[in-house]
Amino acid sequence: MLPLSLLNAAQNKPMLVELKNGETFNGHLVNCDNFMNITLREVYQTNADGDRFWKVKECYIRGSTIKYLRVPDTLLDAVKEEQTRAREAGKSARGSHISGAGGRGRGIPQRGRGGARGGPIRGGGRGRGRGM
Repeated sequence: MLPLSLLNAAQNKPMLVELKNGETFNGHLVNCDNFMNITLREVYQTNADGDRFWKVKECYIRGSTIKYLRVPDTLLDAVKEEQTRAREAGKSARGSHISGAGGRGRGIPQRGRGGARGGPIRGGGRGRGRGM
């Protein structure tokens, strides 16, 4: 499962973020970007020792400082099912076309510079050649 697809699905859901320095943030995910920078609202911040708490209306966390994210298990299950459905839809769409006689699929002789296979050979390939 891709982390960014999980984060995109987790918008407006509660999550816990622990930073590399040990601080934790509990809040609802507002937004995330491709660098895993996230914005949380209604946040409870705890220091690394766990003895001091702060309530913050909104905070921005740089993705490179994040140690791990904890999201609800129900969200994990929903994203797994969604990715499975998308994968199955992609497989069925890829193999659904059937090449007819007009399509240039495998096994059908193609016509290039020399005409049909086995036909007369014209020209040498590169340049204009010499007149005869």
